[in-house]
Amino acid sequence: MTQTEVPTPVVDEVPPQRRPLLDKLFELRARQSTIGREVRGGVTTFVAMAYIVLLNPLILGASADITGARLSAAQVTTATALAAAVMTVLMGLVGNAPLALAAGLGINGIVAFQMAPSMTWAQAFGLVVLEGVCIVLMAVSGVRERIMNAIPRPLKMAITVGIGLYIALVGLVSAGFVTRMPDAAQTTVPVRLGASGHLHGWPIVVFCFGLLLMIVLMARKVPGAVLISIGVATVFAVVLHEGFGVGGWGLTTPALPDHVVAAPDFGLFGHIDLFGGFASAGALAATVFLFTLVLSGFFDAMGTITSVSDEAGLSKNGKVPRMGRILLVDGAGAIAGGVTGSSPNTVFLESAAGVGEGARTGLASVVTGLLFAGTLLFTPLAGVVPAQAAAPALVVIGGMMVAQCRNIPWHDPDYTIPVFLTAALIPFTYSITNGVGAGLIAFVLIKIGRGKWREAGWLLSLLALVFAVYFAVDGVEALFR
Repeated sequence: MTQTEVPTPVVDEVPPQRRPLLDKLFELRARQSTIGREVRGGVTTFVAMAYIVLLNPLILGASADITGARLSAAQVTTATALAAAVMTVLMGLVGNAPLALAAGLGINGIVAFQMAPSMTWAQAFGLVVLEGVCIVLMAVSGVRERIMNAIPRPLKMAITVGIGLYIALVGLVSAGFVTRMPDAAQTTVPVRLGASGHLHGWPIVVFCFGLLLMIVLMARKVPGAVLISIGVATVFAVVLHEGFGVGGWGLTTPALPDHVVAAPDFGLFGHIDLFGGFASAGALAATVFLFTLVLSGFFDAMGTITSVSDEAGLSKNGKVPRMGRILLVDGAGAIAGGVTGSSPNTVFLESAAGVGEGARTGLASVVTGLLFAGTLLFTPLAGVVPAQAAAPALVVIGGMMVAQCRNIPWHDPDYTIPVFLTAALIPFTYSITNGVGAGLIAFVLIKIGRGKWREAGWLLSLLALVFAVYFAVDGVEALFR
């Protein structure tokens, strides 16, 4: 080829009508993926987040409502699996994104420990439905997408870094590799290595074995590295528990279940009271609850969608394809969480584990959703994989997400502190919303302080004000008590 010749671009010569059905539905060829990768990614995401089927009933069941009533663990388990299955499949079919939904951690704590003591469970789930309606309206009107597009790209990358640190910390804590100091106020460190400053016990060995195996397999670019590591570590844990009586696994014990099949209990489905919470808790308190739900659901999902999409290579010029549809499904997830009685459903950070395994399309979400549907009948099997076997995936994928640091303009004074606050506060406060809020407030204040308030724009300035109210909401509420 001479210097004046231009290479002919490679194009997909297969006519659309002759492409396989799955390729036409999920754009597998266009996103350079395969059915095998999507299935592996979908299974990996499910394995990484299956714990929610067990954890959500524990959180919601730990609190009583204003009448003293507690939720049935069997009913919450069914509700959790049902909502996750339906909404994750919808995300795959409508949004064509490798994003799985389930009852959001943190936000379910708001429902259980802040809302329920002030109203009945039906009224609390009614407010959850209203939250979903608000988010859907913002998605349909385009307001939610405008807000996401208005946030500067360096802050979006900081969100990805913060979430990477966050999920890595979640993995370390859930495995028991890192624990919180009971008397952190009187000590120099808030967390420590292991349960007493040292690593000991077979569960930690399982975690370290799984983590090292995963690192080696990924370094060697072995297909299915994450899933293989989780499976091998789970077998190791089951052998230790069943064969040698090893305990101390925490929430999920790797015990072979007595019964493989269990009938689902749909007793919570449709038990909602949309506006009763305003009468039980008071108009101001109920409005504060609703405001908190909307803000947390909005920005937690925004950060997760942005970071996971970046990791999957789906973002183009900082924008995610089909974002409107993705946000619509995410908003509908909150409604589904209220209707089923599982608390608001939102996009899960663990979707990054599936992306790390090769997931690039909605086919992976369909696989994950079908596996959640399977847990409706096979709920006992969801308790076989211990946190020590699944947590290495969160640590490794978190480390991969932190690599976004290389693209952040650290030399720019407009972004240095806002980016740091965003990335640091997400893991330090266990809240994506807190990190996003602090970063936006700092960014707007710096722009104003440097006389560049026009560059911040009215939308970001308004968001900064909203977050200022969010951070001060407890103090404002106390004034009216």
